Amino acid sequence: MMDDSESPRPSLDPLTLRLTAANALIRRRRSIKPADMDPRPVERVHLAAILENANWAPTHGRTEPWRFTVFTGDARERLAGFLQALYREKTPKEEFRDDKFEKLGASPLQAPVAILVGMKRQDIEKIPAIEEVEAVACAVQNMHLTACAIGIGGFWSTPPIVYTPEMAQFMGLGPQDQCLGLFYLGWPRDDAWPEGQRNPMSEKVTWLDGGESQP
Repeated sequence: MMDDSESPRPSLDPLTLRLTAANALIRRRRSIKPADMDPRPVERVHLAAILENANWAPTHGRTEPWRFTVFTGDARERLAGFLQALYREKTPKEEFRDDKFEKLGASPLQAPVAILVGMKRQDIEKIPAIEEVEAVACAVQNMHLTACAIGIGGFWSTPPIVYTPEMAQFMGLGPQDQCLGLFYLGWPRDDAWPEGQRNPMSEKVTWLDGGESQP
């Protein structure tokens, strides 16, 4: 009688192994807000890997429209101050909310890394702007997945003021370019990684096989 060490082990082909690893990473990705991040710094080697993988996002016409401005250390105070000043300038008095104002100032200081995400338009504007935005979104997803693989939390924040021309100018972008939000990075404060949930994919897909569409 064979013991466990002598029993046959199922062999996994390379495709199954790669797919299993991809499934695990993609389904592990979570949004972790700055308030739930640990103050520990994000090592430069990890930050470099996260940004480099952003650079490998798909891009129509190879325009590579993603642009990032990274704030760490004391530079986050400059970002926080600018966000609050811009919110105060752009928000009518009757719509001004103290909680939003305070949050704009707090979030960049709670996360060890704050990254402004921008879209740089192609000079000849041959590629539609929406496709450039989509490319940047893919780059952010690459960043988020890479951070998750390391164990670092990420959060893509899009308060309305990020879409203003002033925000693009703050990034050093031109009038045809656009800021698309802030991406915060930091180690999760809680050791337990958040659980996730999705509705069934069957509710979101229509199959066509040459006959009638199937629900």
